[in-house]
Amino acid sequence: MELTKINNFNIKVLKIYPETTSDGLGLCYSIYLVAGCRHACFGCHNVRSWNHNNGQLLDDKYLAEIIDQINANSLLEGVTLSGEVIRFYDSLFLRQLLEYFKKYTNKNIWCYTGYTYEQIINKPELNACLKYIDVLIDAWFVLELRDILLPFKDSSNQRTIYLKNCKLDFIDNYLEIIKSSIFIFKGILFLLVKLFMRN
Repeated sequence: MELTKINNFNIKVLKIYPETTSDGLGLCYSIYLVAGCRHACFGCHNVRSWNHNNGQLLDDKYLAEIIDQINANSLLEGVTLSGEVIRFYDSLFLRQLLEYFKKYTNKNIWCYTGYTYEQIINKPELNACLKYIDVLIDAWFVLELRDILLPFKDSSNQRTIYLKNCKLDFIDNYLEIIKSSIFIFKGILFLLVKLFMRN
């Protein structure tokens, strides 16, 4: 597809997962952006994102190819942008990028930020990006707070914030199923530990 030229702020794509269920509700197209992430979280699973020299430049042609791939897969529920996506100096590019994904794919947009919701809404140029985001995963990864049972996030300080346009009933039901499954899993694990200790 042909798009209006975007303002390029030298953002790169580190990796793309055309189909994933771990970065959002349902089947998502997940894009890991490289912007020289400054958080450098201890225990980060995406250390290559720290180096701005890694990845492929996200120019107009590449963006059009990505959007075509998304639209070619009718099973996709959403598009996920991961990495230190919301930054304080490239909000113009991000707003334009989010607008393109929302306009040309009509999918739910998930965004992992690396910053808290409060930090974002207190910056007008960043707050303007939120109108294109359906679900925001805020804050940074903290190894000491890591919890592998949390849906869609890695540590308990992070929050899943539903902003708008989401299938909220479906999401709530989905999360209830996850919580019930976790409760059952913990119960089975407890029984197995008790049986093991008896032997």
